[in-house]
Amino acid sequence: MTPGNNGASTPEDDDPFGYLYADGQANGAQPPSGGYGYPGSVNRVRAVGQRQYGQQQPQGQQAYGQQGTQTAAYGQVPQQQPYGQPNAHYAAPETMPGGAGTRQGPGAGQDGPGRRGPNTKGLLIGAIAVVAAVVIGIGVAIIGGGGDKGDHRAGSGPSNAQSASPSDSAGGSAAPAELPKIDAKALRIEGGATTASDVKGAKSAGGIYVAGFNQVGAKLTWTINSVDTAGTYRLYVRYGIPGVDANATLVVNGKSRTQKLNMKNFAGSPQGDWEKGWQTTWANVELTKGTNTVQLVCNPGDQCNANIDQMYLQNG
Repeated sequence: MTPGNNGASTPEDDDPFGYLYADGQANGAQPPSGGYGYPGSVNRVRAVGQRQYGQQQPQGQQAYGQQGTQTAAYGQVPQQQPYGQPNAHYAAPETMPGGAGTRQGPGAGQDGPGRRGPNTKGLLIGAIAVVAAVVIGIGVAIIGGGGDKGDHRAGSGPSNAQSASPSDSAGGSAAPAELPKIDAKALRIEGGATTASDVKGAKSAGGIYVAGFNQVGAKLTWTINSVDTAGTYRLYVRYGIPGVDANATLVVNGKSRTQKLNMKNFAGSPQGDWEKGWQTTWANVELTKGTNTVQLVCNPGDQCNANIDQMYLQNG
């Protein structure tokens, strides 16, 4: 190829090596300094993808991916350190004199040969403890929940009152040992009443009850000698009726109560059936310490057609 000037210089006609020839030097060709050898030559912009990396660069130019101190030529992008490649100018702290090591020894909590994995033993112990606590709680609930069955009574005695239906089994709910109780035959009987035992179902000893109470002036007196504490008590009276309501006057320590002792047919027993008419009623009474008298009286206007079986006290 013969160097020369064929007219106006264009980038396509520039000879990058023109400065090596005498003709080129005569035409003003200079050694390259970022462009082609001829004056007025320009840098050619390459399309994306045409630039080749990793090739040997001329001395003085920075290769891609290498760190240097030279300034990139105009139009060139300074190159950065490739991702994941060590930097030749970087020194790890542990390699410096006096630098502290950061490498962990075997078994420092990393998996792999000679290294410990997760603390599965601690997790297993924790899980076993939780299961054991749940089992113990269930057992305590089962044991504690069974003690309440069959015992829903508010007190130790019958729960019936004059305004509610009494239970026929009240005679079986004995009063506390410290409070007195009396059978019909132990009462002081006056006014034409008497004892009998022909109607079955009385709970007094020998099945004896007070009969003939259905007449004005009939009176039953109970003298209580063993009241340790003054206060309010419940006086329970077990009676029998022929399926018809009855009542009587209650006198405590000589004072008549305005409210009658109610002996209603709470059980709903059939009319005329004395054996099925045994029931229990109660009334609150105020007693003093020591001796007290309780009387059941058939006064005018009272409906006294009833047999009297037992009397007993309970705490009010």
